[in-house]
Amino acid sequence: MADDAGQDKRKQHRARQSGVKADKKKEKVKKNSNQKEPELTARQRNPKAFAINSAQRAERNFRRKEDLTAKKQHIPVVDQTPDEPPPVLIAVVGPPKVGKTTLIKNLIKSFTRTNVTDIKGPITIVTSKKRRITLLECNNDVNSMIDVAKCADLVLLLCDASYGFEMEIFEFLNICQVHGMPKIMGVLTHLDMIKNPKQLRKRKKELKHRFWTEVYDGAKLFYLSGLLHGEYLRNEVKNLGRFISVMKFRPLQWRGAHSYLLVDRVEDVTNTDRVRRDPKCDREVVLYGYVRGVALKQEHMVHIAGLGDARIDELSAIPDPCPLPGTEKKRSLLEKERLLYAPMSGVGGIVYDKDAVYIELQGSHSHKEQEQSAEAAEQAELVSKLIDKKATIDEQMEQQEFRLFSDAQPIKSKDFHNDIDEDEAEDESSDDDDEDEEGEDSGLEAAGSEEEQDEFDADDWRGENSDPEEDADDSDAASSGDEEYQSLGGVRTGNDSDSDDEEARVMASNMSWKTNLAQKARDAFLQRHSESKNLMRLVYGVYNQNERSRQEAEGGEDAEDSEEELGGLFRVAAKKQSQRQKDRDIQDKDERCFFEYQGDATRDWLSEENKALIKNCFVTGKWKASEDAENLLKMDDMSDAESEVYGDFEDLETGEQHSGKPKAEGEGESDEDGTKPGESAGATKRKMTRVEEENLTKAELMAKKLKLKAKFDAEYDNSGEGKGEEDNGRITGDHSFYEDLKAEAQRQSELNKSEFAHLDNEFRIQIEGYRPGLYVRLGFKQLPAEFVENFDASYPVLVGALNMTEENVGYVNCKVKKHRWYKKILKTGDPLIVSMGWRRFQTVAIFAKVEDNFRQRYLKYTPNHVTCSMTFWGPITPQNTGFLALQTVRQDQEEMQRLGFRIAATGCVTELDKSSQIMKKLKLVGHPFKIYKKTAFIKDMFNSSLEVAKFEGAKIKTVSGIRGQIKKSHHTPEGSYRATFEDKILLSDIVFCRTWFRVEVPRFYAPITSLLLPPDKKSQWQGMKTLGQLKRERAMQNAAQPDSMYTEIVRKEKIFRPLAIPKALQRALPYKDKPKLGPENPKAALERVAVINSPYEQKVAKMMKMITTNFRDKRNRERLETKKRIKNYREKKSEKMASKERRQKELRKKVSRAISKMRGKQSA
Repeated sequence: MADDAGQDKRKQHRARQSGVKADKKKEKVKKNSNQKEPELTARQRNPKAFAINSAQRAERNFRRKEDLTAKKQHIPVVDQTPDEPPPVLIAVVGPPKVGKTTLIKNLIKSFTRTNVTDIKGPITIVTSKKRRITLLECNNDVNSMIDVAKCADLVLLLCDASYGFEMEIFEFLNICQVHGMPKIMGVLTHLDMIKNPKQLRKRKKELKHRFWTEVYDGAKLFYLSGLLHGEYLRNEVKNLGRFISVMKFRPLQWRGAHSYLLVDRVEDVTNTDRVRRDPKCDREVVLYGYVRGVALKQEHMVHIAGLGDARIDELSAIPDPCPLPGTEKKRSLLEKERLLYAPMSGVGGIVYDKDAVYIELQGSHSHKEQEQSAEAAEQAELVSKLIDKKATIDEQMEQQEFRLFSDAQPIKSKDFHNDIDEDEAEDESSDDDDEDEEGEDSGLEAAGSEEEQDEFDADDWRGENSDPEEDADDSDAASSGDEEYQSLGGVRTGNDSDSDDEEARVMASNMSWKTNLAQKARDAFLQRHSESKNLMRLVYGVYNQNERSRQEAEGGEDAEDSEEELGGLFRVAAKKQSQRQKDRDIQDKDERCFFEYQGDATRDWLSEENKALIKNCFVTGKWKASEDAENLLKMDDMSDAESEVYGDFEDLETGEQHSGKPKAEGEGESDEDGTKPGESAGATKRKMTRVEEENLTKAELMAKKLKLKAKFDAEYDNSGEGKGEEDNGRITGDHSFYEDLKAEAQRQSELNKSEFAHLDNEFRIQIEGYRPGLYVRLGFKQLPAEFVENFDASYPVLVGALNMTEENVGYVNCKVKKHRWYKKILKTGDPLIVSMGWRRFQTVAIFAKVEDNFRQRYLKYTPNHVTCSMTFWGPITPQNTGFLALQTVRQDQEEMQRLGFRIAATGCVTELDKSSQIMKKLKLVGHPFKIYKKTAFIKDMFNSSLEVAKFEGAKIKTVSGIRGQIKKSHHTPEGSYRATFEDKILLSDIVFCRTWFRVEVPRFYAPITSLLLPPDKKSQWQGMKTLGQLKRERAMQNAAQPDSMYTEIVRKEKIFRPLAIPKALQRALPYKDKPKLGPENPKAALERVAVINSPYEQKVAKMMKMITTNFRDKRNRERLETKKRIKNYREKKSEKMASKERRQKELRKKVSRAISKMRGKQSA
């Protein structure tokens, strides 16, 4: 089979590299490259060859392509993923004994190369540079499956391939469909139990298509072929890990509006003395976990699934116990970055708290067994020093001292921090200055500025030539050396393991600020003078190429400052700026004596070197070497043939004026004189000045025109290329609306992320809340003691935040449908267990049907295959929130076998109201006792005249369909009344009065508290029982109601009186209508008289009977003989055909042998 598969695989085509065909292709490519527009495709060069043959076929293909494109499109959702997202929650779900724990162990070993023996609770690991995952095993319990389906991002659904899909898998898939479908990946295990390869392939195909039916077509189904030494194959686990690492998740509606966290660590911080005095007292519990969904705030109430609602007493963020690695570029994670955090499984040995870090030391005897290596000794010494420290690190940092010289006064760290604060305050006060005043504070700081250094490095008119790299190094040393030198006081000392060479190197690097001080001061002085305003710079613009590039980069900032300019030359000077100018002049006078400077000396303008500096300032100057008369004439001749008019012009014949497109020109100028590639795309581009436009050479003008022409062609000829798409001449659909939606969602996402990005972390938490991805500590008071005593790490603890409206309780109206796999129908008034939102609770539901007049009519049972309305008393939940209903959550084998599928109904919330309007139909029955034409007196319908008075004017109806109305009450008997009808009724008629009365919904709401039960009873939670369950347990039978019993109905036949026609009327009737005199007993007249045959007739009848019997017997014998003869004939015929086939087969064999011999001879 493998060989056949290898033969079916097609080899990839390899193009010829040599030969006649390859030479032809090379000549064709060379010919195309010599053309004017070699970038055109074959469709663009020869559009007729690619013309449409059939318009209908083209339309059909285009419509199909657009349909496929539309199917792939989803409504864009604003990405709310934070910069550092929480770990991806991966739930491993499946029936018992399918390999869930083994798979989790293998995944952990594949990612972190660590063996974890005991899998309990969530386990968080770092899988890549930007992703962490949390693995969670879901046990075989309905409560756990519901909680896991509400919080899981990815579900690994394990299935025993040798057994098939079990009922738990279908239940879990239905739970996921209701609460928001996460990503689901199926995993087939126990494939090694199927030995036959053909049967294995067939089994895989069956399970795959059944899995696609439940999830979606094309859902990923992974195969784990078998176990080797108790573990799955390494390559298969690695491939599964790769699928997990690159999986993308679409946000779900409920999780996108609520914050939640999965608890991975629980602590009881109750006072031990209080617990000793009262073991059942309410406990103070601290829960830890990553915030997911949206930001979590302390004022919100939360719901702990399996426990109930609770108010957060304390909420704080603590350091991430499993942080993501650094942002430096590397191909894979380092060994120390493969973190594993599993506090419930007892892995790690380090526990982070709000104000402390706990390190597990494993007892006093364990230290003797450790190997006393150098690294182990160093670690032990570091830990012992941390333990011996009595003061905090902040206090130690404040007490640190540093002496610059041996006899100098020591510098304390706290004094140094105060100086820094003062410097920062001064810097903040000077931030309002203009850009032209930057870099005036000190020589060292000015030399360290990158923007000023760019201009200073230029070879400008002062003739100062300096190496850019050397200056950059000096400036970096000047800006950072002093800070590093001063920061030695904040470094923690006392590490004896550092070597002397390392200390010498650190000291040398920290003293590097002293080197080349004179050169740095000189550079700073020249820098200040280069930035001072002079008339040459203001009148002639930027005359230095380096300064020009810097101004282009600062175009956006110059635009803001231009608002303060007067006439484009002068600025409004503030008092502070003038004072700073005076201080700078004084500083220049003091520093000028230290080095040689030509600022005040008179230049010799007759020298050729100085002449060249100011030559272009005069009209007679030659702006460029290439712009003499000869060059201009040559360029004019070259450009006349190809130039096009882009400016304004007037048609002299018609007098019509044509205007150019200033927008295209502006775009061309911005492209020509745009910012550098390294600058941000959002920076505004500076427009060219008039002087710079006049300075352009003819070649530059030609290049500018060619660029404008190319832009014009790109817009009108090749519209697809302007958007980065290939213009292949095909018809494309308009997807601009969808692209605009995606762009709007992207802009909103960027806006959401940048809104609070500049704020301090603590201040941002106060405004925004604890954003997703933070590891938080939740403190609760007055939690039941059973939660701590009966805590089991194998059951997930889900904490979901509630919005303001969800904290209330009221009537909830839902649209519900009984599940088609549930065997029983649901009865009104029976308790139901509902999973809605974060909650699981038991309530009593009332079913109803919405009629045409919007009245909700009471239903006793749920209809099959049709939705109905359901109202119950429970927590207020937003509309369109899905829910599911169960009748029991107990893990009882007998009950599970009896029910089969445990999910009774599914639906969603439709309406939230404080009241319910469910009406039940009530028929009041009465009997007439007096009849006067169309008036009758009715009794047995009411019990008193007061009841009759309430129903005056009500409509009534008899069984025969005669309608009437209630008028007044009657004195006797009590409760009787007078009524009028359309026609006269009979005493035997029954009168009905159809009425509606409101049904009260029971106010019963009981949260499921499965986490409070002991570990062996957590799956045996039992709420309120139905009346039928109670009667079955007590062996009680219902009392028979006479009205509900099926009795035989006996109806007496009505005897009508004979029709009596008066004699006078008989005389007037015609003869045919007159009553005729008939026999007295008509039935007796119809009876026939018995006929007795004579002896001859009897002989004839006997003979005929014998002849008929003989004929029938002969006919039966002939039929049997015919059947036997046909059977023999068919047997003989089949034998002849078989012998004929054998002869033909032998003949074919002989012919085949002869042909093969002939071919063998020919081949030989």
